[in-house]
Amino acid sequence: MKTLARGVIACCRELAEFSEEPDRTTRTFLSPPMRDVHRVLGAWMERIGMRVWIDAAGNLRGLFGEPEKPRLIVGSHLDTVPDAGAFDGILGVVMGIALAEMNPGMAIEVIGFSEEEGVRFGFPFIGSMAFTGTLRQNSSVFEAITAFGLDPANLPAARFARESVAYLEFHIEQGPVLESLDTPLAAVEAIAGQSRGVLTFQGAANHAGTTPMNLRRDALGAAAAWIIEVENYARSHDGLVATVGSLNVFPNAGNVIPGEVRASLDVRHADDSKRLIAASDLLTQAEVIAAQRGVRVASETRMEQCTVPMDRNLTQLLSDSGGGLPKMTSGAGHDAMVVAPFIPSTMLFLRSPAGISHHPDESVLPEDVEAALETGARFIESLGGRYA
Repeated sequence: MKTLARGVIACCRELAEFSEEPDRTTRTFLSPPMRDVHRVLGAWMERIGMRVWIDAAGNLRGLFGEPEKPRLIVGSHLDTVPDAGAFDGILGVVMGIALAEMNPGMAIEVIGFSEEEGVRFGFPFIGSMAFTGTLRQNSSVFEAITAFGLDPANLPAARFARESVAYLEFHIEQGPVLESLDTPLAAVEAIAGQSRGVLTFQGAANHAGTTPMNLRRDALGAAAAWIIEVENYARSHDGLVATVGSLNVFPNAGNVIPGEVRASLDVRHADDSKRLIAASDLLTQAEVIAAQRGVRVASETRMEQCTVPMDRNLTQLLSDSGGGLPKMTSGAGHDAMVVAPFIPSTMLFLRSPAGISHHPDESVLPEDVEAALETGARFIESLGGRYA
């Protein structure tokens, strides 16, 4: 198992070389380097006796075992963010092939989703939405599919087979929790809901040298005060994370009082009611601060994503397969959240050293990959026993 784990890591690092940009890993939906990923992983699948195909959404798929038997789907995504690491997404696909190579006791379909990150067209999960039959018609996406040599008319055939009984996704945690607990693995019991929006603070631009402090309507000052309140609020509520990650300041000149600021807000919690209350409270705080400073504020909701629970029975089986793994909520979105409403799903997180992800320094530990393969093998053995 140790040799197989090191081979998984080496394969991920090899695939990171297939990129749209020199000297860094960037691989978006159906870009030319995706063909190289398909070629390398498809050849491995064929060597171990899998039936391999590319569906109309560009998902790489391989089936080990008899087509009519109940099958476990093991999947994750093949695309990356710009300047990515070598393991986010693709580790889960490579581990799925490695498990198939171990001659498991049930049919396994490994799927490398063509898109999850949302980089090329500004919205995510193209691959898994095609897999679940929820991909809406989009001319830009369909043009990209056609340019890749595929036919959008065949998208209905990309939907999962009726023999699919469970979905398992391996993924790096993308955060520091497991490392802080000195724990290599965790079973994911839910993917946190998200509220995203944009707030616009409207003040009055004026000369920085001639406008007294008590006569200013500084939009950036109001936004800054509110950002501190966002942080303090989230710190005081367990399980809540809230982030202001983007600011646009106008006119954005060193000698001009900012007249307008647009600020993003991202609020996440595993409990949807607590998330919605938090988002509402933070908007109220913005209004209070704006009024105190003679500034107006308006808000626009960009996304409301409910929490997606994983299948309880599968998650418990996964935890038991790892000898009693801890369970945790994922703060990031994953393909499993798209698949879960259609196929019973669960996820296994691997520790992210230093909590690094979406960065070239992203890594995994060989012993963690080995432990994940062992856990996956026991999970498949137990699940296969239910369908024997």
